[in-house]
Amino acid sequence: MIKSLHKLLVPKREADFHALADFFDALGLARGEAWKGRRSQGVKLEAPAAGIEIGHGHGFPGADLVIEVDSADAVYQLAEQRGFKISKKIADQDWGARLFVLEMPAGAGRLAVFSHNKDWRKKGPVLEGKLNATGKRFAIVAGRFNAFVTDRLLAGALDALRRAGAKEGDIATVRVPGSFEIPSAARTLAQTGKYDAIVCLGCILRGQTSHYEHLANEVARGIGHSAQETGVPHAFGVLTCDTLEQAIDRAGLKSGNKGYEAALSAVEMANLRADVRRRTSDVGKKRPKKK
Repeated sequence: MIKSLHKLLVPKREADFHALADFFDALGLARGEAWKGRRSQGVKLEAPAAGIEIGHGHGFPGADLVIEVDSADAVYQLAEQRGFKISKKIADQDWGARLFVLEMPAGAGRLAVFSHNKDWRKKGPVLEGKLNATGKRFAIVAGRFNAFVTDRLLAGALDALRRAGAKEGDIATVRVPGSFEIPSAARTLAQTGKYDAIVCLGCILRGQTSHYEHLANEVARGIGHSAQETGVPHAFGVLTCDTLEQAIDRAGLKSGNKGYEAALSAVEMANLRADVRRRTSDVGKKRPKKK
């Protein structure tokens, strides 16, 4: 049985390798397993869903790779800001989507990016959490290791929560030695039942040994398990970067502040969780009692 599916890109130059990794990172794919050995190096960039789509007829975008995003217009604006070569400008499609095509770096082919139009989404019920932190309580767990980066992530997260309406007294900040300790602290906080969401912030930089891979995998797994088992949303703001420069870019420079983004995700998920629980409760109240 197939366990995973990947599109393999193998540029000839190392500079092109990093350009492609940064390109997909900018589009929002999550960095997964990575390696660097004597003969080769590589990194997996993961999406929430993947698969093979087989089509026949007319109207296909003519691209080597297709990705669906929340907002094609937002990604299109990002592509223009970064100077990516646009092959086909963004436009509405007759199948209810907004789509554009760009050229990937290092001659890796054409990438089609699309999102479904809002009118299409209205055909079915859609639940989305609001970016309103008023009345909600949040805990931020931030590692001290690589503090030059994590302090910036923490500042970004606090800024996001305040802008979303959270009060100072509703935000608890917990500092732990490093990223490895984040899952344990996050679980302890979630189990108290006092917080609507947990924001996890840290920075793991690649070194000369395999320590990086083991640490990154365990931290991601631990945070995921904590969220699933406690039912409290956990926002993942732990950077896993090859260099300090990449980390700094993601802590407030070229690639925005991932701490800020993680905090907004926490706000949205906290509201979504509350909304789902409220709707479930309302359905239960409306059911007639059995005689």
